[in-house]
Amino acid sequence: MAAESGVSPQAEYIQHHLVHFNNLGEKQSAIADFSVINYDTVFWSSVTGLIVVLVMWLAARRATSGVPSRFQSAVEMLIDMVDQQARSIVPSEVTRKFVSPLALTVFVWIILMNVLDLVPVDLPHKILHLFGLGETAGEPLYFHRILPTADLNAPMGMALGVLLLMFYYGIKIKNPIGFVKELFTAPFHGHGFSAVLLAPANLLLNVIEYAAKSVSLGMRLFGNMFAGELVFMLIALLGGAWTGFNVMSISLGIGHILAGSIWALFHILIVLLQGFIFMMLTLVYIGQAHEGH
Repeated sequence: MAAESGVSPQAEYIQHHLVHFNNLGEKQSAIADFSVINYDTVFWSSVTGLIVVLVMWLAARRATSGVPSRFQSAVEMLIDMVDQQARSIVPSEVTRKFVSPLALTVFVWIILMNVLDLVPVDLPHKILHLFGLGETAGEPLYFHRILPTADLNAPMGMALGVLLLMFYYGIKIKNPIGFVKELFTAPFHGHGFSAVLLAPANLLLNVIEYAAKSVSLGMRLFGNMFAGELVFMLIALLGGAWTGFNVMSISLGIGHILAGSIWALFHILIVLLQGFIFMMLTLVYIGQAHEGH
């Protein structure tokens, strides 16, 4: 099939692994298409989300006032870290009662989703093949990706949620009239006729600012995780080039092991860092909703 279509086996391998299991049965052609449902993204993001909730529930249930277990100590350290960040960024204590648990959930959830990128590229497909699923094109699960954050829809959906929270707290803190007034009067303040002339420019700048925050928040997470996933696929091709016990195959095999190990260790930092950045920017953006220009 690769020869007939003019696509190399390597390119076909990567293209296959970049297509989601969705209601189209093929790769999504548009960046924004609300008619497409990527079932693999929905499944794995839901599973990881439930695991986060379960772990936090177990930690709360097993919490004791005596000598804490290692599990309780780890969770308490994580909660204290997030709470300290929230206190330094979000000025309102009332807001922190909701935002701190939200930031903790987002942090752990994103890390858990990102960790799925450390699963060997072909392992999910091999497991499905053991059950006779997704072996040939056209079958359900032939296309399947387990990394939700490498699907633009998931990070942008989370970024949209943060944008809605920015609007909610902006309206709540400044009241609807004050929020709308600020859209037309900041950052360039004027008086009388000059305020009227500056109003369109202020509105445009504020709309661009909100859009840029939301898009950059989602695209940053997506871009890093998509690039990391793609590198893992390229490394997998080194091992897939095995043709027998010869110098070239052995060299590529050794390169596959070394490159895969080094990139996996480096990628652990990316996995943690992207979760932390998303959490911090969530706190920063919600904190900024309490401030006036």
